[in-house]
Amino acid sequence: MKQIIAKVISNTRILKELERRRALKRPQPRDVLGSYLLWLDCPELTPKAKPGQFVMVRCGGKTILPRPFSIHQVNNKGNIALFFAVWEDGKGTNWLSQRHIGSKVELFGPLGVDFSIRSDSRNLLLVAGGIGIAPLYFLAQEAVKKTRSVTLLLGAATASQIYPKNLLPSRIKTVITTEDGSAGKKGRVIDLVPEFIDRADQVFACGPIPMYREMYLQRRKFLKNKPTQVSLETVMGCGRGVCYGCTIKTKKGLQEICRDGPIFDLDDIM
Repeated sequence: MKQIIAKVISNTRILKELERRRALKRPQPRDVLGSYLLWLDCPELTPKAKPGQFVMVRCGGKTILPRPFSIHQVNNKGNIALFFAVWEDGKGTNWLSQRHIGSKVELFGPLGVDFSIRSDSRNLLLVAGGIGIAPLYFLAQEAVKKTRSVTLLLGAATASQIYPKNLLPSRIKTVITTEDGSAGKKGRVIDLVPEFIDRADQVFACGPIPMYREMYLQRRKFLKNKPTQVSLETVMGCGRGVCYGCTIKTKKGLQEICRDGPIFDLDDIM
């Protein structure tokens, strides 16, 4: 792990949440300006990167501390992709969304614990709520390479927040759900889990804390005690386990999301 100066290859706004909300006259207290797919050239990092890990990005002096971003994709050309949402008041993500081709971005990583696919697991169920596709895309990529069968449950509040299906990895089954019924099935993404859990050997999830809480409280109904790993997202101070700013309670005691995670077994989280 080392400091890297990466060059921007492309930076594309692929979701336009704000326009959709304004059209529906349903602005939120904190509006999302859009979601971006940013490709960076950093061959020093890609050979070490594993699904579930993250990088810390210094956002051009707009924030005092670097910001954590899940590694979304990697390719064999030495490039990585970050996928992130930009809030109206998000100084760091606003700055990152404005980087142009050829711009330089300072980051360090890869950091954290990666997802772990058991050797006897053949069928994987991925559950992505909202921006939760960010770390799960990389996992799906690697799982397909290892000849695993992958089913992705992809959920959001409305159609404008759904990751474009044509950009998802090939050879995976994708099921879309939206809370307002504007795309795919109507409902929450975790409502689909019971329909697909019987065939799954392992479950991997990334989404908001309320989603995890309900999965934990109703794990016998939703998950039938299948092994489940989740990715926790939080504000981090250092990303290296030094500042203790991202400490959580687990059955193993106090642990840090940046060093002991961000991947945890669902049953271990208090």
